Amino acid sequence: MPLIRRTAVLACIAALGSFASATGAHAQSAASWPTKSLRIVVPYPPGGSSDIIARSISQAMSEALKQTVIVENKPGANGNLGADFVAKADPDGYTLLLCDVGALAISPSVYTKLSFDPSKDLRGVTMLAYSPHLLVVHPSVPVSNLKELVAYSKKNDLNFAVTATGSAPHVAGVALERAAGARWQYIPYKGGVTAIQDTVAGQTQVLMNGMLATLPQVQNGKLKVLGVSKATRMPLIGAVPTLAEQGVAGFESGTWQGVLVPRGTPDAVVQKLNQALITAIRSPEIRSRLAGQGAEVVTMTPAEQDQFFTKERERWASVVKAANIKLD
Repeated sequence: MPLIRRTAVLACIAALGSFASATGAHAQSAASWPTKSLRIVVPYPPGGSSDIIARSISQAMSEALKQTVIVENKPGANGNLGADFVAKADPDGYTLLLCDVGALAISPSVYTKLSFDPSKDLRGVTMLAYSPHLLVVHPSVPVSNLKELVAYSKKNDLNFAVTATGSAPHVAGVALERAAGARWQYIPYKGGVTAIQDTVAGQTQVLMNGMLATLPQVQNGKLKVLGVSKATRMPLIGAVPTLAEQGVAGFESGTWQGVLVPRGTPDAVVQKLNQALITAIRSPEIRSRLAGQGAEVVTMTPAEQDQFFTKERERWASVVKAANIKLD
């Protein structure tokens, strides 16, 4: 055999051997995963819906995976700071993003200079829970339903608190304002907790936010609920009508908490995470606790979550465009 041909054959064999070795090591790594602690990144301040759910499931996840699970808050830029951190992390399954997937799907339409592409740099693991938005007002606002609020807003100045410019509650508020014919001024905050606090204090008068984080303030009488943004009424607050019932046909919005990981994370690891997360969120104790706060457990396969993400991105893009909501 000529020397050149022999060298080429040997190089090919060596390459195949390296590929087989790498493939075997990768399979072995996925099979033995996890071998160290995991980190759940919540890209919002403590106390919000995503933070509540992350801390609710961390211990159950730890037990299922037999590894420590740490919750870490990385707030900033409407959740994009923490999302970017996870998107650029090693795709090994040890760094997870738990956030409002609906809000994440809105970001590409709102931000002109997003440092990552959610649909390309992240992949879904599973959805965990859905908490519809509650439309609430400070008790001093003399209205008891959406129709009265719309009429009042046309004669009085109202400040509408939003968790952040371009957030899911902000875009939902814009959609409701346009559909119902209301008028209010949007006041952006750096998270749901501060938006709720200022509305409770009366510094803002109107708020739309996830039921999970907002309901306690309704139950203690510090906020007055006017409607729920769900297709059907919530059993926990069955007397509260939906916004659709009050004249905004088909209106539905809310916070969809889900988990994503960096694109490139092995399928076998994603499946293990999916199973551990679903086991944790479906435990009777956690399911009951969340139901008592207005959140429904909703789980998906990784593929179903990716499909949901795509539909949410398309759904809200038109609202963002019509309202001309743009951020650098």
